[in-house]
Amino acid sequence: MAQQGIPVVDLREFKDARNGRARFVDQIGAAMADTGFFVLEGHGIQDELIERAYALAESLFLKTEAEKQRYERRDLHGQRGYTAFGREHAKDADAPDLKEFWHVGQELAQGHPLADVYPANIWPTEVPEFKAVYSSLFRLLDACAGDLLQACALAIGEPTERFSSLAKDGNSILRVIHYPPIGLDAHPKSIRAAAHEDINLITLLPAATAGGLELLERNGRWRPVEATKGQIIVDAGDMLQNITNGLFKSTTHRVINPGNSRDRRFSLPFFVHPRSEVDLTPLPSCVALTGGKVAFPPITAGDYLQQRLREIGLK
Repeated sequence: MAQQGIPVVDLREFKDARNGRARFVDQIGAAMADTGFFVLEGHGIQDELIERAYALAESLFLKTEAEKQRYERRDLHGQRGYTAFGREHAKDADAPDLKEFWHVGQELAQGHPLADVYPANIWPTEVPEFKAVYSSLFRLLDACAGDLLQACALAIGEPTERFSSLAKDGNSILRVIHYPPIGLDAHPKSIRAAAHEDINLITLLPAATAGGLELLERNGRWRPVEATKGQIIVDAGDMLQNITNGLFKSTTHRVINPGNSRDRRFSLPFFVHPRSEVDLTPLPSCVALTGGKVAFPPITAGDYLQQRLREIGLK
């Protein structure tokens, strides 16, 4: 089954070890090696939670600029709290993206070895439910990502925990994005999100409130990708591409401007990151599967992230 040429898979099959897991793993492996994208169903995250998250996002982003900027910490380089409209641009782009966003990160129990490594989350007091709803959504997406990373490992003959162990207590981010109506003063080269690849292992993107997402096919054409209610779009990031030596593809994608400049859009990408010390050097098994030549450099996840933050203008 496919949507706009993108495979649609059901996570319930992966949890059925006797009857569906092998098929699910094969589907995931094929999708990651082809476009790097697939659509996920059966993930168990309730529609009501996502709908509530979007309602709270709208309430948050329609606050005044002064109210929102109280939560912008420039010293955190956009890693927690609010990042103002036009602050971020895609790697190598010369115009800012037409968006503002809020980051919710990993929260670990006091005494955990990484509890003081990650910045504390910043919560908007003007939206009282925000912390509870987004903390819950973060945990559920994180658990779902663990299952998907296990399937990715099995698809290439690696131990089940090969990738999921890298992301356990990792530096993952839930990004709450607002794409406001297109202003008359917008940079002529700006779009909502310019062509880019995600840096992380995988990204989980619940259905957005409007369309606009496109991926770049190998023939140079842009293909629309849109999830329906209850679906999650999943794509591979640069870190997974690096560690698999290009076996899994980190595909270029973008969010185009709407036909009606008065329309606004919200989305909730969950960027699954490893812990900072994780080595992303290509696995020997993946080097063998891709022709025997190492195609990507050795680098840690932390160094890779810092490099990308500079490239997109947040640091």
